[in-house]
Amino acid sequence: MNLIWRAYQQNSGAIIEDGRVVRYGDAAAELASTRSASTGSATVLCDLSHFGLIYFSGEDAQSFLQGQLSCDVRQIGSTGALYGSYCNPKGRMLASFLIWRDRNGADGGYLMQLPLALLTSVQKRLSMYVLRAKVKLADSSGMLVPMAVAGDDAGSLIQEIMGAIPLAHLDVIHCEKGSVIRLAKNRFELVITPEYAPAVWDGLSKDALPVGGPCWDWLEIKAGIPMITPATQEQFIPQMTNLEAIGGVSFQKGCYPGQEVVSRTQYLGKIKRRMYLANVRLPSSETRVEAGDELFSVDMGDQSSGMVVNAAPSPNGGFDLLAVMQIGSVETGQIRWKSPEGPLLEIMPLPYPVDQQ
Repeated sequence: MNLIWRAYQQNSGAIIEDGRVVRYGDAAAELASTRSASTGSATVLCDLSHFGLIYFSGEDAQSFLQGQLSCDVRQIGSTGALYGSYCNPKGRMLASFLIWRDRNGADGGYLMQLPLALLTSVQKRLSMYVLRAKVKLADSSGMLVPMAVAGDDAGSLIQEIMGAIPLAHLDVIHCEKGSVIRLAKNRFELVITPEYAPAVWDGLSKDALPVGGPCWDWLEIKAGIPMITPATQEQFIPQMTNLEAIGGVSFQKGCYPGQEVVSRTQYLGKIKRRMYLANVRLPSSETRVEAGDELFSVDMGDQSSGMVVNAAPSPNGGFDLLAVMQIGSVETGQIRWKSPEGPLLEIMPLPYPVDQQ
């Protein structure tokens, strides 16, 4: 987190833990407001400085990324964004991300947003494959301030402050103060230059309630957007996390690490595991559901039948989570957290269709 921005957030009442804003006051009240924002009756504002940004520049930036990532970088253009993944040679995801062109338009480089905890290792690994390509990688996390707005009034608030908003899903606009990405009908991310960030935040917070990072986690989970973390690196191929359903995998592009496994799974194999949305109620308020937690089912006995990808406290009680699970085990209706006798998961519908093959 940019040090000046950190001080500004603390002066605004933010409680920061491990470089992340966790709340501004009553966490439960913030989560309730976020639920209202998801249904259109409130608007919330969240700092996203717990995400890092890798900047790719140089005349070979596009071709380099095209040969490394699961998404088709050529489709991004100057006013679009894509979800994607970076895999190891076995097709297992090292990171998931959102990527877009920077504010310099067609002549600009690319910004890859991923959890800050993964930035250093992913940047180092990608740098190993630059070789003679004319591309440079830089950590731009401290040079830009990411924030997000959700709710039916989000678009009008951003329009007033930024002067324009993107009209379509994953469209991007660039202006003097920074960039705006439309993540959904009523969810936007703003990536603001540090000199404008306090004024933009002040303007938005007049009508949008500041909320902690866990609230944004919950919105992303309800949207079915997977985020690979250190606990889940190299656990899943992209299709297991439904990444192709949100445009994060191209089956028409050329080679990239893991491409043979990913394509073979799509065309010749059968995906035995898929990502589901679920809720679980725990017996104690002291326990938490975490990424990497194992799941069990009757049909698999003592063998794990799944793993939590992401989890966040639910405004409706318990934890909402995204988890990769055996399709057959889900059909039994008996998925349990952490042990064969653990709390039972309630499976909920995802907001997009998924091919179960």
